[in-house]
Amino acid sequence: MEDGRASGALGAAEPLVGRESDLRLVRDRLRIGGGGGALLLGGEAGVGKSAVLDALAGSARADGVLVLRAAGVEFEADCGYSCLNQVLFPFLGALEQLDSTLRDALRVALGFESGRPPEQLLVSNAVLRLLQTVAGGEPLLVVVDDLPWVDRASTAVLGFVARRVAGLGFSFVAAARTGEPRPQEAGALPGYDLPPLDDESAGRLLGSRFPGLARGARRRLLAEAGGNPLALLELPAALRPAAADSPAVLPLTNRLETLFGSRVTGLPAASRRLLLLAALEGTGDLGVLQAAARRTGSGSGLDDLAPVERERLVHIEEGGQRLRFRHPLIRSAVVGQALSSERRAAHGALAQVLADQPERRAWHLGEATVEPDEEVAALLEHAAGLTLRRGDAAGAMRTLIRSASLSPEGPNRSRRLSEAAYLGAESTGALSSARKLLDDARQAAPEASLHSATASAMLMLNGEGDVATAHRLLTGAIESAAGSHGYRADDRALVDALHVLAVVCFFGARPELWQSYYRAVERLAPRPPAVLAVLGRTFSDPARTGAAAHRQLDGLMASLAGEPDPVLITRVGTGALYLDRLGEVRDAAWQVVRSGRDGGPARRYISSLIHLCLDDYLTGRWDEALDLADEGLRACEDHEYSAFAWYFRYIRAIVLGSRGNTAESLATSAVVIEWAARHGASCAAHYAHHAAAVAALGGRDFALAYRHAAAVSPAGTLASHAPHALWVAGPLVEAAVRANRRAEAAAHVRAMREAGIAAVSSRHAMLTEACAALCCEDDEEALRLFARALGTPGGERWRFDHARVQLAHGERLRRARTTTESRTPLSAALATFEELGAGPWAERARKELRATGWGRRRLGAAQGTGLSAQEREIADLAATGLTNKQIAERLFISHRTVGAHLYQIYPKLGITSRAMLRDALNALPEDGTTLP
Repeated sequence: MEDGRASGALGAAEPLVGRESDLRLVRDRLRIGGGGGALLLGGEAGVGKSAVLDALAGSARADGVLVLRAAGVEFEADCGYSCLNQVLFPFLGALEQLDSTLRDALRVALGFESGRPPEQLLVSNAVLRLLQTVAGGEPLLVVVDDLPWVDRASTAVLGFVARRVAGLGFSFVAAARTGEPRPQEAGALPGYDLPPLDDESAGRLLGSRFPGLARGARRRLLAEAGGNPLALLELPAALRPAAADSPAVLPLTNRLETLFGSRVTGLPAASRRLLLLAALEGTGDLGVLQAAARRTGSGSGLDDLAPVERERLVHIEEGGQRLRFRHPLIRSAVVGQALSSERRAAHGALAQVLADQPERRAWHLGEATVEPDEEVAALLEHAAGLTLRRGDAAGAMRTLIRSASLSPEGPNRSRRLSEAAYLGAESTGALSSARKLLDDARQAAPEASLHSATASAMLMLNGEGDVATAHRLLTGAIESAAGSHGYRADDRALVDALHVLAVVCFFGARPELWQSYYRAVERLAPRPPAVLAVLGRTFSDPARTGAAAHRQLDGLMASLAGEPDPVLITRVGTGALYLDRLGEVRDAAWQVVRSGRDGGPARRYISSLIHLCLDDYLTGRWDEALDLADEGLRACEDHEYSAFAWYFRYIRAIVLGSRGNTAESLATSAVVIEWAARHGASCAAHYAHHAAAVAALGGRDFALAYRHAAAVSPAGTLASHAPHALWVAGPLVEAAVRANRRAEAAAHVRAMREAGIAAVSSRHAMLTEACAALCCEDDEEALRLFARALGTPGGERWRFDHARVQLAHGERLRRARTTTESRTPLSAALATFEELGAGPWAERARKELRATGWGRRRLGAAQGTGLSAQEREIADLAATGLTNKQIAERLFISHRTVGAHLYQIYPKLGITSRAMLRDALNALPEDGTTLP
């Protein structure tokens, strides 16, 4: 890592042969000093990525640009934030210029202070702010080599920075070998693969370095190297007369590693030991290397570097404090050539000199140890805790696995494997690894721990298991653990198990499943955690017990202000779901989603996407709901969380159904119902039946709508512990009335009033009165009930439900022969339906309005065109030259909705392009006239 202002180039830079156009392209993409940009530089091993990075950094420094450099290190890939430490170490003094929240988060993440693990998003923002501070408004270039070896936590933060550099005038470039697995975060960066040198450039490079080569040897080398610059420069030193006729063709990487290995073998023994220490230590800290060398008896310490430098295997950075390998393959070859006993000795020496860095010391001790050693295993377990507290769940999982591998057979080994499996299943999304870890844990000790049971339950839900089996496993483990240790509210494993049990019970949607949850929570001493208490009321049987939890939920909501913990945020969100209070956690949920996109905990990322989707549907953000549902489905597939994909299919089904795509909605609902039947997940089926009922109502198939709604909760009762019976109550009553099942409809309204669901939320208060109005035979009483429904404070927040009540109110007014009065709710409903794109419902409203005789301009329809009010407004704005995005901003709708409307407007006006809009609109009669 280098500060380009403080230090000059490392010696005279040699010009790169054949890379002029590549360097121009890279500079153009990065826009250094001209707005900024990001790029992922790819290419095969030895193709010259590091050389291009060096040239790029050198030219930037020459222009006065601040250059920060770092490189991934294979042997530090499991050490969280180690690469970030390389980037930021020269600027630790600048941390004092940050506000306390960002400063403390960064100090904890980098291991300079202990404390609560900062959320990755907080660390990312702190890094971004620190870079702004040290840049001081001037251009800045961040260069990262060997990206695949960068630790995962640093990769997430650097990816976050890279996606935002253009807006700050920074530039970011990272390099990675083509064909190697790349971090997920790198997928968002624009890429450029550095090609091999062309024949002419390869010949020039070879001739400039080895002018005396015989023609045959030259031809052989050019053919073997295939335009790879490193091979062109290194292979001539290994060429022997016999080799020219050798038919063997090895993969390029293997040839180079063999070459470097032979050069290492020729070094003095002390130099080889020192070089191995450097390869395993990873950061190149010469102080650490000198101390470790003395422990291994490596001669006079750093003096033994001289033969290594002469062989051009490494170079010492200006200032003499850090060693760097000239190419990553050199490090790989050094380690590959070493005997296992030599590697263990080097790790042991490094562990002895890193006593003040517990994570790195524990890791080196682990690599130095062969046989089970409980003391080393315990140190690794402690290091995993430190890693987890810094927010690196994936790193903690890997360290726990190593800890378990060094644990003697028995309960400690099983417990550590189980904890690693739990992190994989409940945080990182590594479900495949979690399955194997659990198998290993069972072999180490047959009796299941709480972590083991909790992870197993999650794996069952996301595999081929069923709800009933997962429930039996969890309840048995909870009772067994509590029998040994008691029901302690401060037992994190017990609390985590109860949260997963709540999910299992919710999936099952049967009262008998929840009884074990209730018993366990009631026994927690000294008192149950507030979130578990709230879930027991709002997530189990909200129609009967949800309203009583509002006050306790108030306290939880207040605690979320500034809360970084994604686990708590999503758990509170789950408690808020059926009280229709997801809107109060939107900001926190977006925080978790942004963190998830940057590599944060996958399970919490998916949960927050679910919460945002559900709130989006209820409040009319339907385009966003579809976008987030697609994102959620991809996340479930990427992380193997198949048990949560049905939520996102439900969102797609209900939005599409509400918009008139009945066939796709019903087909998607059928997929969810089939999955739910196989897994005993009745609640998933209830969601799907709800979506199908709404789609059928829009399609005016009221008998089908009634069947789907009654499948959740029979008319006349709100099924016990079937939470979604709350959401299906309104569609069931409407379908029953339309299908001429008035007795069933009236019975269901009585059940809604007896349960007191009006106290659950303003939405349910509004729908209860509206459902009663639908059932009422007396016009005067029905209109009074509709007025009460539409007067519910906050009812307009639930846009689709509110518009449907307005539509039903207008229909009743017209049938009661108060035609003029009916136009107000009907036109208001039409405007909302058009904005939402709820085609079937908009058509019903138009039909009712036509029946009132109120056509002409107020309905916004040009004669003979069929343009709706919103379509005419969009057409007028588009004719002035506004873009879809600008129109969307003016009308507070999405640009996708604008595009969909324009797609329908063109054929209605008989035109084919936006340029024809103005003339087509001018040709319409001035007074508008009627709907078709």
